[in-house]
Amino acid sequence: MTPPPRLPRAARAAAAGRWPAAEARGRVTLAWDDRHRRRLRLATDGGEAVLLDLERARVLRDGDGLALDDGGWIAVAAAPEPVAEARGPDPLFLARLAWHLGNRHVPAQFLDGALRFRDDPVIVDMAVRLGARVARMEAPFDPEPGAYRHG
Repeated sequence: MTPPPRLPRAARAAAAGRWPAAEARGRVTLAWDDRHRRRLRLATDGGEAVLLDLERARVLRDGDGLALDDGGWIAVAAAPEPVAEARGPDPLFLARLAWHLGNRHVPAQFLDGALRFRDDPVIVDMAVRLGARVARMEAPFDPEPGAYRHG
């Protein structure tokens, strides 16, 4: 029996702006939950199979690059997913809302004049009750990594 062909292996990830994006030979589009990995078989948007094989688990962010052992690169893109964006009258309101989200351990993405979080009916209701204007949508989700996350 013939062994299956060897997959290109991505053993190193580089942050957005720190890899030659023009050399990307493909892209993997992943939801937030799929972007915190160490080892996983991936398929590029074009269907090429790639083995993610990092030394340790890390969060892959939109715009990061994966260095392949054959010399190529694969771009990482954040997939659209169900999120809610909360807006309020001023920055102080958004700071209060961020505190309430953090108090409930809800991952949040900080945008200009808004907070984005996963579309959860209970959390959306809380934000509305606090006075937020909330819009539900499909959009990439890239929350803050947290004060104790490094690398």
